[in-house]
Amino acid sequence: MPSNISQNLLEDLERILISEEDVQNRVRELGEQISKDYEGKELVLVGILRGGLVFLSDLTRAIKIPHSFDMCGASSYAGGTSSSGRVQITKDVEVNLHNKHVLICEDIYDSGRTLGAISELLRLHKPASIEMCAFLWKKVPERYTDVEIKYKGFDIDDVFVVGYGLDYEELYRNLPMIGVLSPRVYAGESES
Repeated sequence: MPSNISQNLLEDLERILISEEDVQNRVRELGEQISKDYEGKELVLVGILRGGLVFLSDLTRAIKIPHSFDMCGASSYAGGTSSSGRVQITKDVEVNLHNKHVLICEDIYDSGRTLGAISELLRLHKPASIEMCAFLWKKVPERYTDVEIKYKGFDIDDVFVVGYGLDYEELYRNLPMIGVLSPRVYAGESES
């Protein structure tokens, strides 16, 4: 277990799903592939706040070709463990995307609502292309919107995960690994 993380946060995990080492190795591999695929193109990474910030931060350093990045804001979780079903855009990009190759970088692809809404928003900027990169691809029974994911970090089962930018009630984002949150942490959530 990482020594720089509060034991309280780690005790709230049912189990570690993806280790810190595996997280960093996969980000490095994604960076190498993206660097090859976008060689000679004007690439702009667009991260989705807040969960995608940690992933974007590591990914931009793993990409070895010139590129820029910006953040978009969207939310479909209202502090709970499942999507609210509605996506609220909270921030548009500020960099010019016109005729550039956009790679949307998301922490987790589950319902598809957030990626669908963000890609619709970014198409208004008239980029040359838009592709998706999701660090986690959750196997869910059905998706609201099917979005083609060009780059995937890991496939995971339909469990509630935290760490590496993912949160529950704004906590656990600083964990350097992906962990399954213990149900005792959010037990009774639907009653409140």
